[in-house]
Amino acid sequence: MAPRVSPYALVLLTPLAVAALSGCSFLAKPERPAWRTQAENACLASGRAQPTAYARIVEEIDGPGICGLTKPFKVAALQGGAVAFNATATLDCSMVAELDQWLADVVQPAAQARFGQAVVRINSMGSFSCRGMNGQSGAPLSEHSFGNALDIGGFVLADGREISIVRDWTRGDEPTKDFLAEIHGGSCRHFTTVLSPGSNPFHYNHIHVDLAMHGRGGARRICKPAPRDVAPPPGEPLLASQGPIDIDTDLPGPPPRAAFDIHASRGGGDGLAIAAPLPPPRPPARAFVPESAYRDTDVTSSIRSRR
Repeated sequence: MAPRVSPYALVLLTPLAVAALSGCSFLAKPERPAWRTQAENACLASGRAQPTAYARIVEEIDGPGICGLTKPFKVAALQGGAVAFNATATLDCSMVAELDQWLADVVQPAAQARFGQAVVRINSMGSFSCRGMNGQSGAPLSEHSFGNALDIGGFVLADGREISIVRDWTRGDEPTKDFLAEIHGGSCRHFTTVLSPGSNPFHYNHIHVDLAMHGRGGARRICKPAPRDVAPPPGEPLLASQGPIDIDTDLPGPPPRAAFDIHASRGGGDGLAIAAPLPPPRPPARAFVPESAYRDTDVTSSIRSRR
């Protein structure tokens, strides 16, 4: 006499049988696009970013899903230790290299011209974080998911003065507002995505920069809002005026080298990196929102910054 099979057992066995016939594809872990690992390896081989006492390579970050980095850098400072982070950032090799060059080409010259001193700290609001764009569930993955992006909440000068994006972008004195305008415009020449206050509600309190691949062959960049010209300090050339930039269109000049160490495809669920913290409730008219309300000292977590 053949043994009886419970109908409840059949309900449990049927999905497993289907999975067996389909090669258990639903159980297979999705793979990160191969070009990302190739790009990390190519960047290291080129010597553009080297491990230092301030930027060390740690074990691979694998997941969840396709998120992660093969050779992540834990970065406490850039420029040989001269420019610290407020908290350790987790970034890929290309971002480390491009941030170093951006500091040398854009940030420090602007700080010296406007304030007569150097920037000594970047106040970051987020680096690696496995999540969708703008912290939205179901959205395409942010470049933060691959350590290929950084959110900048402000800077600290050598004399201790703190420049805050959320406060000084519109309410700072003229030298400070012009400094931030120069940073925004110059960033658009180093990174393929730059989103600052005014780009959308999610970026009201920081500048997002990344090295995402936009358009065929990566020839297109995203820079929002459109950079504005600013008056130069006495005796200095115009720093922020670099020609017209059309939002969401190709920019003049070659793309940053770090973005094209390896030709990138758009496979594997990767998406544009336009991720940011959720905007706060609209405050009453003329209400002052303290800067501390937006500060996040853990750059590896998206719980508070949602970038």
